[in-house]
Amino acid sequence: METPVLNRSLDVAPWLDPVAWRLPGTFPLDPADWLRVSDAFAGQMALRDGLIAGRPADVHAMLPEAEEAAAECLEFVLGHCGQTQGYEKTESTVLRPDGMLVPVDRARPLLTIGRLVQEDVCILQRIVGDEHVLTGAILCFPASWTLSEKIGRPMTRIHRPVREYGDTVAPRVQRMFDRMRPETPLWRANALLYDHPRLHSPKAEASGERHLSDEGRFLRSERQTLRKLPRTGAIVFAIHTVLVEIADLTAEQRATLERVTRGRETP
Repeated sequence: METPVLNRSLDVAPWLDPVAWRLPGTFPLDPADWLRVSDAFAGQMALRDGLIAGRPADVHAMLPEAEEAAAECLEFVLGHCGQTQGYEKTESTVLRPDGMLVPVDRARPLLTIGRLVQEDVCILQRIVGDEHVLTGAILCFPASWTLSEKIGRPMTRIHRPVREYGDTVAPRVQRMFDRMRPETPLWRANALLYDHPRLHSPKAEASGERHLSDEGRFLRSERQTLRKLPRTGAIVFAIHTVLVEIADLTAEQRATLERVTRGRETP
Protein backbone atom coordinates (compact mmCIF):
# COMPACT_ATOMS: atom_id res chain seq x y z
CA MET A 1 0.00 0.00 0.00
CA GLU A 2 1.38 3.38 -1.05
CA THR A 3 2.03 5.82 1.79
CA PRO A 4 0.20 9.08 0.95
CA VAL A 5 2.43 11.93 -0.18
CA LEU A 6 0.50 15.19 -0.03
CA ASN A 7 1.30 18.79 -0.84
CA ARG A 8 0.44 21.42 1.71
CA SER A 9 -1.22 23.75 -0.80
CA LEU A 10 -2.27 24.16 -4.41
CA ASP A 11 -0.38 26.98 -6.11
CA VAL A 12 -2.40 27.02 -9.35
CA ALA A 13 -6.19 26.58 -9.43
CA PRO A 14 -6.99 26.48 -13.17
CA TRP A 15 -10.75 26.45 -12.71
CA LEU A 16 -10.53 30.04 -11.42
CA ASP A 17 -9.39 31.25 -14.87
CA PRO A 18 -11.86 30.78 -17.75
CA VAL A 19 -8.99 30.73 -20.28
CA ALA A 20 -7.07 28.08 -18.35
CA TRP A 21 -10.18 25.95 -17.90
CA ARG A 22 -11.05 25.89 -21.62
CA LEU A 23 -9.22 23.11 -23.48
CA PRO A 24 -6.38 23.17 -24.31
CA GLY A 25 -5.89 26.23 -22.06
CA THR A 26 -2.19 26.84 -22.71
CA PHE A 27 0.02 29.77 -21.71
CA PRO A 28 3.60 30.81 -22.55
CA LEU A 29 6.19 29.25 -20.24
CA ASP A 30 9.37 30.82 -18.94
CA PRO A 31 12.02 28.16 -19.71
CA ALA A 32 13.59 28.82 -16.31
CA ASP A 33 10.30 27.65 -14.75
CA TRP A 34 10.13 24.42 -16.78
CA LEU A 35 10.61 21.93 -13.92
CA ARG A 36 9.69 22.62 -10.29
CA VAL A 37 10.64 21.50 -6.79
CA SER A 38 7.54 21.41 -4.57
CA ASP A 39 7.05 20.97 -0.83
CA ALA A 40 6.39 17.26 -1.49
CA PHE A 41 9.73 16.72 -3.25
CA ALA A 42 11.30 14.25 -0.80
CA GLY A 43 8.20 12.07 -0.51
CA GLN A 44 7.45 12.04 -4.22
CA MET A 45 11.05 11.24 -5.14
CA ALA A 46 11.24 8.39 -2.64
CA LEU A 47 8.11 6.93 -4.25
CA ARG A 48 9.56 7.41 -7.73
CA ASP A 49 12.82 5.72 -6.71
CA GLY A 50 10.88 2.72 -5.40
CA LEU A 51 8.74 2.37 -8.52
CA ILE A 52 11.69 2.68 -10.89
CA ALA A 53 13.74 0.15 -8.94
CA GLY A 54 10.95 -2.33 -8.25
CA ARG A 55 8.51 -1.98 -11.16
CA PRO A 56 10.36 -0.46 -14.11
CA ALA A 57 8.18 -2.17 -16.72
CA ASP A 58 5.10 -0.48 -15.23
CA VAL A 59 6.48 3.06 -15.31
CA HIS A 60 8.83 3.13 -18.32
CA ALA A 61 8.46 2.47 -22.02
CA MET A 62 10.41 3.59 -25.06
CA LEU A 63 10.19 2.80 -28.75
CA PRO A 64 13.40 2.77 -30.80
CA GLU A 65 12.26 5.97 -32.52
CA ALA A 66 12.48 7.84 -29.21
CA GLU A 67 16.06 6.98 -28.28
CA GLU A 68 17.67 10.11 -29.73
CA ALA A 69 14.95 12.40 -28.40
CA ALA A 70 15.14 10.85 -24.92
CA ALA A 71 18.90 11.41 -24.87
CA GLU A 72 18.41 15.04 -25.90
CA CYS A 73 15.73 15.46 -23.23
CA LEU A 74 18.08 14.13 -20.54
CA GLU A 75 20.68 16.75 -21.43
CA PHE A 76 18.06 19.48 -21.08
CA VAL A 77 16.97 18.10 -17.71
CA LEU A 78 20.57 17.95 -16.51
CA GLY A 79 21.10 21.52 -17.62
CA HIS A 80 17.99 22.62 -15.75
CA CYS A 81 19.08 20.79 -12.59
CA GLY A 82 22.45 22.53 -12.81
CA GLN A 83 20.68 25.89 -12.64
CA THR A 84 18.16 24.97 -9.94
CA GLN A 85 18.73 25.70 -6.26
CA GLY A 86 19.18 22.54 -4.21
CA TYR A 87 20.79 20.45 -6.95
CA GLU A 88 24.51 19.80 -7.31
CA LYS A 89 25.59 18.36 -10.67
CA THR A 90 28.77 16.77 -11.96
CA GLU A 91 29.35 14.99 -15.26
CA SER A 92 28.41 11.62 -13.76
CA THR A 93 26.13 12.33 -10.78
CA VAL A 94 23.40 14.67 -9.56
CA LEU A 95 22.80 15.39 -5.88
CA ARG A 96 19.08 16.04 -5.45
CA PRO A 97 17.59 18.56 -3.01
CA ASP A 98 16.59 15.67 -0.73
CA GLY A 99 20.23 14.58 -0.43
CA MET A 100 19.99 11.54 -2.71
CA LEU A 101 22.92 11.07 -5.11
CA VAL A 102 21.72 9.86 -8.52
CA PRO A 103 24.11 8.38 -11.13
CA VAL A 104 23.70 9.86 -14.61
CA ASP A 105 23.03 6.83 -16.82
CA ARG A 106 22.93 8.09 -20.39
CA ALA A 107 22.12 4.58 -21.62
CA ARG A 108 18.79 4.82 -19.76
CA PRO A 109 17.81 8.47 -20.25
CA LEU A 110 14.14 8.38 -19.25
CA LEU A 111 14.75 6.22 -16.19
CA THR A 112 17.48 8.67 -15.14
CA ILE A 113 15.12 11.62 -15.64
CA GLY A 114 12.55 9.84 -13.51
CA ARG A 115 14.97 9.82 -10.57
CA LEU A 116 16.07 13.43 -11.00
CA VAL A 117 12.82 15.42 -11.07
CA GLN A 118 9.25 15.20 -9.83
CA GLU A 119 7.84 15.48 -13.34
CA ASP A 120 6.76 12.52 -15.39
CA VAL A 121 8.04 12.93 -18.94
CA CYS A 122 6.44 11.80 -22.20
CA ILE A 123 8.10 12.00 -25.62
CA LEU A 124 5.76 12.89 -28.49
CA GLN A 125 6.92 12.58 -32.10
CA ARG A 126 5.31 12.87 -35.50
CA ILE A 127 6.89 9.75 -36.97
CA VAL A 128 4.16 8.68 -39.36
CA GLY A 129 0.75 10.00 -40.36
CA ASP A 130 -0.86 13.26 -39.35
CA GLU A 131 -0.53 13.06 -35.56
CA HIS A 132 2.10 13.02 -32.87
CA VAL A 133 2.63 9.62 -31.27
CA LEU A 134 3.69 8.73 -27.73
CA THR A 135 7.08 7.12 -28.37
CA GLY A 136 8.55 7.08 -24.86
CA ALA A 137 7.71 7.91 -21.26
CA ILE A 138 8.70 7.70 -17.64
CA LEU A 139 5.32 7.69 -15.92
CA CYS A 140 5.41 7.06 -12.19
CA PHE A 141 2.23 8.99 -11.34
CA PRO A 142 -0.41 8.10 -13.96
CA ALA A 143 -3.79 9.70 -13.28
CA SER A 144 -6.22 6.93 -14.22
CA TRP A 145 -4.44 5.69 -17.34
CA THR A 146 -1.93 2.99 -18.18
CA LEU A 147 1.28 3.51 -20.10
CA SER A 148 1.19 0.10 -21.76
CA GLU A 149 -2.13 1.01 -23.42
CA LYS A 150 -0.89 4.38 -24.72
CA ILE A 151 2.69 3.78 -25.90
CA GLY A 152 2.95 3.89 -29.68
CA ARG A 153 -0.51 5.44 -30.00
CA PRO A 154 -1.41 8.76 -31.69
CA MET A 155 -2.94 11.58 -29.69
CA THR A 156 -6.58 10.95 -30.67
CA ARG A 157 -6.31 7.30 -29.66
CA ILE A 158 -4.60 8.20 -26.38
CA HIS A 159 -7.44 10.58 -25.51
CA ARG A 160 -10.29 8.37 -26.69
CA PRO A 161 -11.86 8.22 -23.18
CA VAL A 162 -11.83 12.06 -22.97
CA ARG A 163 -15.18 13.17 -24.34
CA GLU A 164 -14.12 16.79 -24.81
CA TYR A 165 -11.00 15.97 -26.85
CA GLY A 166 -12.86 14.77 -29.93
CA ASP A 167 -13.11 16.50 -33.28
CA THR A 168 -12.79 20.04 -31.93
CA VAL A 169 -9.85 19.96 -29.50
CA ALA A 170 -7.72 17.37 -31.31
CA PRO A 171 -7.10 19.48 -34.46
CA ARG A 172 -6.24 22.51 -32.31
CA VAL A 173 -3.74 20.48 -30.31
CA GLN A 174 -2.12 19.08 -33.45
CA ARG A 175 -1.82 22.55 -35.00
CA MET A 176 -0.25 23.77 -31.76
CA PHE A 177 2.27 20.92 -31.85
CA ASP A 178 3.12 21.57 -35.51
CA ARG A 179 3.68 25.29 -34.88
CA MET A 180 5.67 24.99 -31.67
CA ARG A 181 9.21 26.36 -31.59
CA PRO A 182 11.96 25.42 -29.14
CA GLU A 183 12.13 28.97 -27.82
CA THR A 184 8.42 29.17 -26.99
CA PRO A 185 7.44 26.40 -24.52
CA LEU A 186 3.92 26.27 -23.10
CA TRP A 187 2.17 25.22 -19.91
CA ARG A 188 -1.32 24.34 -18.78
CA ALA A 189 -2.96 22.80 -15.72
CA ASN A 190 -5.89 20.54 -14.88
CA ALA A 191 -7.63 19.51 -11.67
CA LEU A 192 -9.83 16.60 -10.63
CA LEU A 193 -11.30 15.30 -7.39
CA TYR A 194 -10.21 11.83 -6.30
CA ASP A 195 -11.50 9.46 -3.65
CA HIS A 196 -7.98 8.30 -2.70
CA PRO A 197 -4.51 9.86 -2.25
CA ARG A 198 -2.46 7.49 -4.43
CA LEU A 199 -0.03 9.20 -6.78
CA HIS A 200 0.61 5.98 -8.69
CA SER A 201 -2.94 5.53 -9.92
CA PRO A 202 -3.03 3.53 -13.18
CA LYS A 203 -6.31 2.39 -14.66
CA ALA A 204 -6.95 0.21 -17.69
CA GLU A 205 -9.52 1.60 -20.12
CA ALA A 206 -11.72 -1.50 -19.81
CA SER A 207 -11.35 -1.95 -16.04
CA GLY A 208 -14.55 -0.16 -15.06
CA GLU A 209 -12.77 1.29 -12.01
CA ARG A 210 -13.64 4.79 -10.92
CA HIS A 211 -11.07 6.85 -9.08
CA LEU A 212 -12.80 10.18 -9.62
CA SER A 213 -15.40 11.34 -7.15
CA ASP A 214 -17.61 14.42 -6.93
CA GLU A 215 -17.33 14.07 -3.16
CA GLY A 216 -13.61 13.20 -3.10
CA ARG A 217 -11.41 14.29 -0.21
CA PHE A 218 -8.42 14.90 -2.46
CA LEU A 219 -7.75 17.24 -5.33
CA ARG A 220 -5.17 16.21 -7.89
CA SER A 221 -3.75 18.82 -10.24
CA GLU A 222 -1.23 18.39 -13.02
CA ARG A 223 0.95 21.27 -14.17
CA GLN A 224 1.72 20.17 -17.71
CA THR A 225 4.47 21.70 -19.84
CA LEU A 226 5.17 21.34 -23.54
CA ARG A 227 8.66 21.93 -24.90
CA LYS A 228 10.00 21.26 -28.39
CA LEU A 229 13.54 19.88 -28.52
CA PRO A 230 15.70 21.82 -31.00
CA ARG A 231 17.75 18.93 -32.44
CA THR A 232 15.22 16.09 -32.80
CA GLY A 233 12.05 18.19 -32.98
CA ALA A 234 10.34 15.92 -30.46
CA ILE A 235 7.89 17.45 -28.00
CA VAL A 236 8.50 16.84 -24.31
CA PHE A 237 5.27 16.68 -22.33
CA ALA A 238 6.21 16.99 -18.65
CA ILE A 239 3.67 16.45 -15.86
CA HIS A 240 4.17 17.81 -12.34
CA THR A 241 1.53 16.34 -10.03
CA VAL A 242 0.21 18.12 -6.95
CA LEU A 243 -2.07 16.22 -4.57
CA VAL A 244 -3.79 18.07 -1.73
CA GLU A 245 -6.59 17.48 0.71
CA ILE A 246 -9.65 19.61 0.03
CA ALA A 247 -9.35 20.99 3.56
CA ASP A 248 -5.96 22.49 2.67
CA LEU A 249 -7.26 24.55 -0.25
CA THR A 250 -7.84 28.26 0.17
CA ALA A 251 -11.34 29.51 0.90
CA GLU A 252 -11.66 30.81 -2.67
CA GLN A 253 -10.50 27.52 -4.14
CA ARG A 254 -12.97 25.50 -2.03
CA ALA A 255 -15.85 27.81 -2.85
CA THR A 256 -15.51 27.21 -6.59
CA LEU A 257 -14.92 23.46 -6.65
CA GLU A 258 -18.15 22.85 -8.56
CA ARG A 259 -16.19 23.44 -11.77
CA VAL A 260 -13.75 20.69 -10.85
CA THR A 261 -16.45 18.10 -10.13
CA ARG A 262 -17.35 17.88 -13.81
CA GLY A 263 -14.55 15.33 -14.18
CA ARG A 264 -13.41 16.75 -17.48
CA GLU A 265 -10.02 15.22 -18.12
CA THR A 266 -9.72 11.51 -17.43
CA PRO A 267 -7.21 10.32 -20.08
